[in-house]
Amino acid sequence: MTVPTGGATASGAAVAAAIAQAIKASGAIIKMDPAEFDKILWTEEKPIVVTASGGVFSKHYKYLTNHRGFFFYTKTNKPIRLDSKVDVIAAKDIWIP
Repeated sequence: MTVPTGGATASGAAVAAAIAQAIKASGAIIKMDPAEFDKILWTEEKPIVVTASGGVFSKHYKYLTNHRGFFFYTKTNKPIRLDSKVDVIAAKDIWIP
């Protein structure tokens, strides 16, 4: 009996390397409470927020913004009311590595 080697291991290593590269490319992503996320939005004159919603058993809402080179992320069970000064980009999903 021969045991297959290389293929599955190499494939798994390639996936791990791709995930590591995605983390490096995206930089630091800071997960925070919705109230703290809202505070960051008020520090910007014209913030940009990427939003997405989803969920199978219960609906959730995801938000992502950039401030001073860092990415800030929050996830809530209820939508956050965004001020009219916020540029909103609706995404299909937000994936955080």
